[in-house]
Amino acid sequence: MSVTFDDKQPIFQQVADIIEDDILNGTFRVDEQILSVAQFSQLFQINPATVVKGIGLLVNEGILYKKRGLGMYVAADAKQKIQIKRRERFHKELLSDLLDEADKLGLTTEDIMNMIKQLREE
Repeated sequence: MSVTFDDKQPIFQQVADIIEDDILNGTFRVDEQILSVAQFSQLFQINPATVVKGIGLLVNEGILYKKRGLGMYVAADAKQKIQIKRRERFHKELLSDLLDEADKLGLTTEDIMNMIKQLREE
């Protein structure tokens, strides 16, 4: 797995996002163990402390849980929690930015909807 981290957000947050993506796409399933800190660290070529911090975010959100001495596992409602969180982010951040840019370009709601439909068809 090749991952390129960007400067837009901290690497630990990007690690958390990658794990969330893997839960959403079914790579990690409910009550299934995720990779260890050492495995993530080696895979992404990053400091283990960074991985621990990213995993800690997901534990705090109830997306992952720890089995003492065994590792981290996917919580039963992890997928739903991620979807709710990301829908809120989509609404607050992405759509807001999109509408701001559309206003600058003089695009109507109909223009935007047509562009979305066109992209969906491609």
